Parts: sequence; C-alpha cells; structure tokens
Amino acid sequence: MPGSATNHIDKPLVIAGREFSSRLIIGTGKYKDYAQNAAALAASGADIVTVAMRRVNIGNPDEPMLVDFIDPKKTVYLPNTAGCFTGEDAVRTLRLAREAGGWSLVKLEVLSDPKHLYPDMEETLRAAKMLIDDGFEVMVYCSDDPVFAKKLEDMGCAAIMPLGAPIGSGLGLQNKVNIRLIVEQTQVPVIVDAGVGTASDACVAMELGCDGVLMNTAIAEARDPVRMAKAMKHAVIAGREAYLAGRMAKKLYADPSSPLAGLI
Repeated sequence: MPGSATNHIDKPLVIAGREFSSRLIIGTGKYKDYAQNAAALAASGADIVTVAMRRVNIGNPDEPMLVDFIDPKKTVYLPNTAGCFTGEDAVRTLRLAREAGGWSLVKLEVLSDPKHLYPDMEETLRAAKMLIDDGFEVMVYCSDDPVFAKKLEDMGCAAIMPLGAPIGSGLGLQNKVNIRLIVEQTQVPVIVDAGVGTASDACVAMELGCDGVLMNTAIAEARDPVRMAKAMKHAVIAGREAYLAGRMAKKLYADPSSPLAGLI
C-alpha cells in the first residue's frame, strides 16, 4: 500500500548509473525568458533540466542561448523529443542532440493526437528499442499502463515516466492505482511526468513511492514561477519523507488520541 516503504533510510536517486541529489526535474519551456528559467532552476534545487531540441536554442550565438543561463557543466541537460509523432522523428532528433552536445542520457516521448498529447505506445516501444540499440540511455514518457511500463523496463529503459495527466493540463494524478502498480513492479526509477499542477500533486506522486517528478508548465505558468519552483522542491521532499515514514492506517471510525474514559 502507499506509504509502506520497508527501508526508512533513503537512498539517492540513481538513473543509468548517475547519482542525483534532487528528485525534482524541471523543464525549459514556456518561461518568460532564460533568466527566469535559471532563477526557477536555482529555487527548485533540481539537478536535471529537460531540453526540447526543437524549441530551445543551444547553438545559435545570434540569439539568446540557454547555455548562457544554465551551465550544462553544472546541470544535467536531458534532451527530449517533444513534438515528435513518429519513432523515426524521435530517433533522428536525439541523434542530432548527441552530435550537438554529446548527450546519451535522453528523454523519449512519441506523441499521438495533438489535442491530448498522450503517448503513442507502439511508436514509443519501437523508438525505445532503436535508441537503446544505438547506445542511448533512455528515460521514457509513457501511459500509466503497467503492461507497457513493464515492456519498456524489460527492454532496458533507464527510467519509466508515466503521465499523471495530459501534458500541460495541471489536473494532477488521475490514476493513482496504476501509478502505484507501476511503482511496485519496477526496478528502475519511476518518475511521474506530466499533469502536475501544484505542490500537492507532486507530494501525492512521491507519497505513492515514485522516485521523482518531472514538471514544466506547473512552474513556468505559475503567477510566480520562482516561488512555485521553491514550493515544488519542498513538496517533493515532504512527499518522499512521508512515503518513507509510512502513513497511518485509514479507519472507518474515530480513534481518539486521548482516552475518553476515566477523565473524572
């Protein structure tokens, strides 16, 4: 059950053999500018930022460049395939990213309908195999389906990243049962990706036993992105601590903290 962690001593987050101090991953899209993005990153304490290769300038010196504000030597860049709708397109995008920055740890997402942006799982499986065969370490955005999640893990993906709700919706976790099933069966990190709207959503994900949370819009479109980034930092920590502590059992009736008999 959620909160039933057996080991009360926490272990660091390890993805593809790399250790990270923060369990929060943030994005680099939708911010007012790169300076605000960098300030939010600092407030979040995150070690990793996702970088949409199609939308973020990392190589044109004639325009503001992300690397001038977020140092890739201090923060891990996680190239992703946002906006890709075929396996070939996703693989091509990440091969270009590897050529541009030498990145091998990547985030794969292959989308289906532009309206809901749910992952096309058949294309995702196909692209994941191509990338793994090509030497990439693949963190994979997927549906909250334990069957597909298991197939991706067995294939060799470095992290399983089920959606909490549609990308950018801010609806929070819509299927906690499936997320928990994925957590229980998975040996690599499970990171909720998409759908987080506020700090309590991130906390819930961590209380379910997830190893981390990835978010972009929840911070970037907050009225105060930097303050929200700070809130998300604390939410992820609080949720992790609550999971390790083990929540109390739910009861149908009241159970007083002080005895009701013998008071007089």
